Amino acid sequence: MKNINELKEIIENIEIQIQKIKMILNDDGSLNSEDLDFSKKAKAVGVMKEESDERIVEGVFDGQKMIGPDGKQYSIPANYISKSKLVEGDILKLTIDKGGNFIYKQIGPVERDRLVGVLLKSGENGEYVVNVDKSAYKVILASVTYFKGAEGDEVIILVPKNTSCQWAAIENIIKKGSH
Repeated sequence: MKNINELKEIIENIEIQIQKIKMILNDDGSLNSEDLDFSKKAKAVGVMKEESDERIVEGVFDGQKMIGPDGKQYSIPANYISKSKLVEGDILKLTIDKGGNFIYKQIGPVERDRLVGVLLKSGENGEYVVNVDKSAYKVILASVTYFKGAEGDEVIILVPKNTSCQWAAIENIIKKGSH
């Protein structure tokens, strides 16, 4: 019985490695976010204004940060990105109060698609990606940590509907061996 479990674990690890290889070999550039110009969208939909002791900036989420209508990049706490399940293209409102506190609010979520894939570590830097068919989506480490994700786990992600993207939001993780 012990040998059968060991063999099953080896097969699972080999399957993960095969998925990594496929991910590398099938990198056809179809998810290149350089094609998406968040600065243009931010200029079109964004707002900047001063109100009493606050500064308000509305901009577009690019997968890691908010791009304002002025082209500036505003960092967003990873835990907010994770818990809000932000996806590329979402419209955010940033209020900077007189004390310098940054308060984010999602004000214009884009339509989303729900996909199912496998969690993998990518490259030497150990960043996580979710492999769905022949596409790989980067995910925020805070989300992987929150759901206690591990390589090989099944992951439900959210991506912008009908739009190519590099980043995805993790909706949930199904632990390997729990199905």
